[in-house]
Amino acid sequence: MNRYFVTLARYNEWANRRLYDAAGRLSEAEYMQPRPSFFGSIHATLNHILVADRIWLARIEEKPNPPYRLDQILYGDLVALRVAREAEDARIVNLVSGIEESRLDQILSYANTKGEKQHTQLRLVLGHFFNHQTHHRGQVHGLLSHAGVEPPPLDLIYFLREPSAASD
Repeated sequence: MNRYFVTLARYNEWANRRLYDAAGRLSEAEYMQPRPSFFGSIHATLNHILVADRIWLARIEEKPNPPYRLDQILYGDLVALRVAREAEDARIVNLVSGIEESRLDQILSYANTKGEKQHTQLRLVLGHFFNHQTHHRGQVHGLLSHAGVEPPPLDLIYFLREPSAASD
């Protein structure tokens, strides 16, 4: 089993749960409010993370890219988005847990969102996949601070210190 990426998948699930808990403390108006950020709001940024996850997971599963725009709003409210996020996080843990160590060094061939062919080692694709989530969670973390909600610590080391982190 590729323990490192399984740990990152479980960390991702943990961090998303904490971030969504914090976002849930906002009123709907505050949560949806336009804010100076790349995707324009907390809601749009959380939707982007889910869109990108679904695109990358399709590639990892060697399926065609879903027909999403990177700024697409898949779910119109936090409740529906959270349900989808939790299902996607479980899917990520399951998928990554099933990747054999020997596959990590193999080349993954896929098309980017512009349709251009790409060829990247799966290990590096997974590194990018988890780094992308962390990057945008950091943006949401900052937006929550500006919205008056104390964002939770999301550092990987905090996850690793939890007893549940050792249960793989």
